[in-house]
Amino acid sequence: MYSGHHGINVAIADDHPALLIGIKHELAANRMLNIIGAASDSTQLISILDEHECDVIVTDYAMPGGKYGDGTSLLTFIKRRYPNIKIVVFTMLDNPAIISDLLRNDINCILSKSDPVQHIAYAIRAAYSEKKYFSPATDEIVKRLNVNPDKIDYLYGLSKREIEVIRMYVAGYTINQIAEKLSRSKQTISAQKQNAMKKLGAINEPDLIKVAIEIGLL
Repeated sequence: MYSGHHGINVAIADDHPALLIGIKHELAANRMLNIIGAASDSTQLISILDEHECDVIVTDYAMPGGKYGDGTSLLTFIKRRYPNIKIVVFTMLDNPAIISDLLRNDINCILSKSDPVQHIAYAIRAAYSEKKYFSPATDEIVKRLNVNPDKIDYLYGLSKREIEVIRMYVAGYTINQIAEKLSRSKQTISAQKQNAMKKLGAINEPDLIKVAIEIGLL
């Protein structure tokens, strides 16, 4: 690893070319940061990390198409393969479930793409120093997670009835059984389940179960 007067060696990864150029331009102006490579998918990113000394990675959370995947699976792989490299996650997915998952995986520098790009340099320095850094939009979510960890309805916008349906579904009840127990129609239960999935950012039923367990709905 490089340090001191050599500056911080940074690899960046994002599947949006224009944004990647913008990040490179922003970081290039900082003499304390050395950009060692830019990747548009996980395959390119891992290649860069294998070939160069790197201190900090700035990577998009959702970056499909690469050999090593994206999201939590990619971050877990990087932490296992390169334990000394620090990670900054840069994402447009301002979803409390995702932020919570990142924090549980010890990713403590998280930026929202809705915030100014200037936050990236601050986050890199924080990550390098093993400190936390959240851009304003992300910080709001983190505060809500910390202050109201049990208020699932507040965090995710779920109605009491949607929470009731998801709890039962994750516990193993079928849609028909839930409808019978709650004295609602099957159509209503299905609609409430689908609405909850959207709010939780769950893309399919296995994902719904995973997220529900992670946030304590079981």
